[in-house]
Amino acid sequence: MSVLWVALGAAVGAPLRYLTDRAVQSRHASAFPWGTLTVNVAGSFVLGVVVAAAAVLGPVTQAVVGTGFCGALSTYSTFSYETFSLTGRGRSLVALAYVVGSVLAGLGAAAAGFVIGRLLL
Repeated sequence: MSVLWVALGAAVGAPLRYLTDRAVQSRHASAFPWGTLTVNVAGSFVLGVVVAAAAVLGPVTQAVVGTGFCGALSTYSTFSYETFSLTGRGRSLVALAYVVGSVLAGLGAAAAGFVIGRLLL
């Protein structure tokens, strides 16, 4: 049954990822992948909240929101592709900024989500 809960969360997260990425990226004329950064940071934040509140949320909510929604909202494959694409177009410094910024922002968002999740308990 867990796989169905994960699929339900993913069915919401994947379209939201696509729509958010397109909406954010359309507002920026730069080569920097702001849309993917946005969804990855948002997914990290939500996952931080879910992890902090795991005991209260229960396994079904963890499967729907944590694994399904956050897993489909955030995207490591697109992050990797965009990093290599930037490098291949001679934008190595932008690629480096993207990698460092993504990791730091993702970890910071997850930590903030965790703290907020603990405060809500």
